Amino acid sequence: MGKNDKKSAAKKGGDDKKAGGSSRSKSDKKGGDDKLKPANSINVRHILCEKASQIQEAMDRLAAGESFDKVAREMSQDKARQGGSLGWQLRGAMVKEFETAAFQLPVSKPDKPVYTNPAIKTQFG
Repeated sequence: MGKNDKKSAAKKGGDDKKAGGSSRSKSDKKGGDDKLKPANSINVRHILCEKASQIQEAMDRLAAGESFDKVAREMSQDKARQGGSLGWQLRGAMVKEFETAAFQLPVSKPDKPVYTNPAIKTQFG
């Protein structure tokens, strides 16, 4: 599973403090703390495999440096075969295990995705 970007709010513990187009919040202007709001939506990608051997093969290919898009196109067993993209997803709209992992990953870029290792097990694969 990979994640490209977080919409509006920045990642937890990150250095990107923009939220809603402003680099400062109302609390900052009033001398409040510097805590960021958690993201409510994220742009996610994944590779869905049903068998453990397929999951391991996908993870091995990613570890060897193959692009996430290529591995997803060739191995994903769902509609996300076009590079693994699930698009922008709202918090609460995904399978719990997948969502928890997705929101805990740091922000990454399409050419250098960050993904979970080991893979996340859900009722879908």
